[in-house]
Amino acid sequence: MKQNHTDYMRLYDEMKNERASWLPVWKDLSAYLAPTRGFFDGQTPNNGRRADHKTLLDSDPCLAVEVLCAGMMSGLTSPSRGWFDLSLSPEELMELSGVREWVFEVKKRLEEVFAKSNVYGVLHGFYQEIAVFGTAAFLLEEDREKGIRCRPFTAGEYCLGTDFSGRVNRFGREFFMTSAQMAEAFGEENLPPALRRECMDGKTGGWHKVFHLILPNAAQNPMKEDSRTMPFSSVYFMDGGHLLRQSGYREFPVIAARWEVKNASDSYGRGPGWKCLGDVKMLQKMQKTKLVALDKSTNPPMMVSSGVQGEVNLLPGGITRYNGTTDGAVRPAYLVQPDLNALDASIAQVRSTIRAQFFADVFLSLSSQSYSNMTAAEVAERRQEKMLVLGPVLERLKNELLDPLIDRTFNLLARQGLLPPAPPSVQGLEMKVEYVSMIAQAQKAAGLSALSQGLAFAANVAAAKPEVLGRVDYDCALEEGLKALGVAPALLKSQQEPAVSSPADGENTAETV
Repeated sequence: MKQNHTDYMRLYDEMKNERASWLPVWKDLSAYLAPTRGFFDGQTPNNGRRADHKTLLDSDPCLAVEVLCAGMMSGLTSPSRGWFDLSLSPEELMELSGVREWVFEVKKRLEEVFAKSNVYGVLHGFYQEIAVFGTAAFLLEEDREKGIRCRPFTAGEYCLGTDFSGRVNRFGREFFMTSAQMAEAFGEENLPPALRRECMDGKTGGWHKVFHLILPNAAQNPMKEDSRTMPFSSVYFMDGGHLLRQSGYREFPVIAARWEVKNASDSYGRGPGWKCLGDVKMLQKMQKTKLVALDKSTNPPMMVSSGVQGEVNLLPGGITRYNGTTDGAVRPAYLVQPDLNALDASIAQVRSTIRAQFFADVFLSLSSQSYSNMTAAEVAERRQEKMLVLGPVLERLKNELLDPLIDRTFNLLARQGLLPPAPPSVQGLEMKVEYVSMIAQAQKAAGLSALSQGLAFAANVAAAKPEVLGRVDYDCALEEGLKALGVAPALLKSQQEPAVSSPADGENTAETV
């Protein structure tokens, strides 16, 4: 069914109405945890909204968010080390001629494109968005110079929609462009008459609202190469339904992830910021109370006798003239003696709770605790145990961030001819992605403890009955252990028949009778 321009505006309004109930919480989260994030209340670009420092008296919650972002960045998608491996399933295909070299080259090309594009810069903001608001998104498109380019979004700037299985498959946003930018992006001939006149008169500095909608294409036709029959439609339009551009995508181009979804039908998620927002507000209130108490104790309210002449001079060494016979012409109205130690202890406790909600204790475990009496193996094991609490989050980010990011990038590079041609023996097969980041390795290494205990138990039994060791496949145990530690399989040599050693010169190998 073909949709007209007013249908697109109606669809966007429906998505916007569904988002309306989330906006109040997002505004609170932005004010208390991420003052540089969020796009609300019809803001225009280059609008330097100031942070409310009367609200943000304690910056520790913002620091906890930054620790989580840095930890996720280095633990999941570190730019300085490999965080994914590629292979084919079944593993036997990797032994075919030229396949392993092709897979390695594909991985190398992907890593190079990630490094020279703006992916890692966008991912840092992505982790901040998903930690605070519970939802984050960016647009991944083709770039002629660097292969790919990402367009990040912030809360309040976009709307999402899901399909029957809960996967995000609709996206809409409203943003601002000048008439010069619109002429460059869409062509001057596609602009409304009023904007074309602006371009002709050189008055191109004003901002104009533009809408962008991406949704499944009801008119898709895989037999055609037309951009309007692709699986996903992309439409840019303005108020009143004026169409600026209509095109399409072969796969959903928006990488949208949720930290935690309460209901499968929810388009948006909830993150650590939702859970500790009350604690953050309480912390700011406690800091304000502490400052007021300090202010009153150092500069208390005063009682002034009616016999005081002129203004009261409260400066050090100041003189106030007093005409009277009684004492206490100027004295404190009441004494304030706050228990600052108890207040500091309460503040420290709330800070600790907020840091725990943002997993700051997990990512700062080595620097915040003393391991002087532990071995390196014990330190590693404790850190791996802490990393396990991120297991459910990692699984969701794997499905909604990492897998779509690699799949979309692979497809874009393949269509641009930037990947080496696949060997004929594996053409058409699906590639398998395995994540080897620090967090992924920590979770895999948790299984290493059971493997070590199993081998130790076998050794104990062998002390009484040595022949049981013949039932243990130590080669397999070595491979599984190295895999759990994230060691590359190339480290292992291929199994060979043991060489037969020749007897030493002069050694009598025959049995003496």
